[in-house]
Amino acid sequence: MKKLYIDCSMGAAGDMLTAALLELFPDRETMVKKLNALGVPDVVYENEKSVKCGIIGTHMRVLVNGEEEEISDVHEHEYHHEHNHDHEHEHDHHHEHDHDHDHDHDHDHRHDNNHEHDHDHHHEHHHHHTSMHDIEHIVKDHLNVSEKVKNDILKVYGLIAEAESAAHGMPVSEIHFHEVGNKDAIADIAAVCYLLECLSVDEITVSPIHVGSGQVRCAHGILPVPAPATAYILKDIPIYGGSIKGELCTPTGAALLKNFASGFGPMPMMKIINIGYGMGKKDFEAANCVRVMLGETESYGDEIFELSCNVDDMTGEEIGFATERLFEAGARDVFTVACGMKKNRPGVLINIICAGTEKEEIVKAVFKYTTTIGIRESRKNRYILDRKIETVNTEYGPVRCKISSGYGTVHKKFEYDDLAGIAKERNISISDIKMR
Repeated sequence: MKKLYIDCSMGAAGDMLTAALLELFPDRETMVKKLNALGVPDVVYENEKSVKCGIIGTHMRVLVNGEEEEISDVHEHEYHHEHNHDHEHEHDHHHEHDHDHDHDHDHDHRHDNNHEHDHDHHHEHHHHHTSMHDIEHIVKDHLNVSEKVKNDILKVYGLIAEAESAAHGMPVSEIHFHEVGNKDAIADIAAVCYLLECLSVDEITVSPIHVGSGQVRCAHGILPVPAPATAYILKDIPIYGGSIKGELCTPTGAALLKNFASGFGPMPMMKIINIGYGMGKKDFEAANCVRVMLGETESYGDEIFELSCNVDDMTGEEIGFATERLFEAGARDVFTVACGMKKNRPGVLINIICAGTEKEEIVKAVFKYTTTIGIRESRKNRYILDRKIETVNTEYGPVRCKISSGYGTVHKKFEYDDLAGIAKERNISISDIKMR
């Protein structure tokens, strides 16, 4: 069983997570080429060595039209704001915006690149406040990634949109992203989602997250760290502050961790395979990095829970809807069995397989989306095969293949999404592709 541990003792940001995950691959240059083939419009990824407190790691640069964007991850939307981050620079400038208002202001921009510089300038440009619809268009129509990665990217943005909605008191449908809608932020999220798919880990554990300390100053006042939207994303997650002044965990970093974490806590027992360090730019007395550890455990050491309930008053459509919601809540598997119930009524037995970390949320979902008034629980150990993803070059192009091995057995299965995409493009059947 492959496990990933993410050490967030200096917070987390999208570019730092990307760099840390990149270090887990033996051929990093090839992986950077694959990142550049993802299709994020106008974006080029570059990796470079970085040293923090004597530790060598990787820093990721995201170039948009050949330049690094000044702002890549800010919690406020539609605000021209001034605030202090752990990465600071000051500007005085005049903007003309698409939404027809002019103003002069001084502000400190926050972004994932940790650096400080001061400058004054006057310029004229247009801010395009990206909506969730715009993000969906880029993800669905431009990115050369699997459906799973596309869905993961949109889930991460969904968490950010929900947080913005709660922080600013407006419906999710009216949320317009500012900096987190910029192309470099999209690139960070797409890269992390893609690299995690390539790693194909079974379980991700995240340490308690260091969010920094102090305050964030914006146009609407002085706010505490973590800022409201970031704090909302981090609800129900163990976090802590410290002596370091500034916002160490960005909204993008928080949303990525929340979306992918199987649980939060200390590093699990595992045999370490590889270690990666993703560096920020700014220097602190502590190494400014995200550290990831890739490890493995014996296949039989996987404990799961089986939750089950019986219903006799739900339609097939209602059960189907409940099943979708249970998967969204974190279920590993959901299946139904026809059964006979009291008074000779035909009923349905609903079984849910889940990890202990998701059990509480799934119990809530079962009571919310089904008509049951009781749930049975059993704890089980299961035997599983080790799994990895390899890309196979076929006459139709590259196709990912899932390889499961262990206990003297090897199984190979091509990814359905890849086969279906080729079949649609060439107007042939999936079986025709397999036969080749």
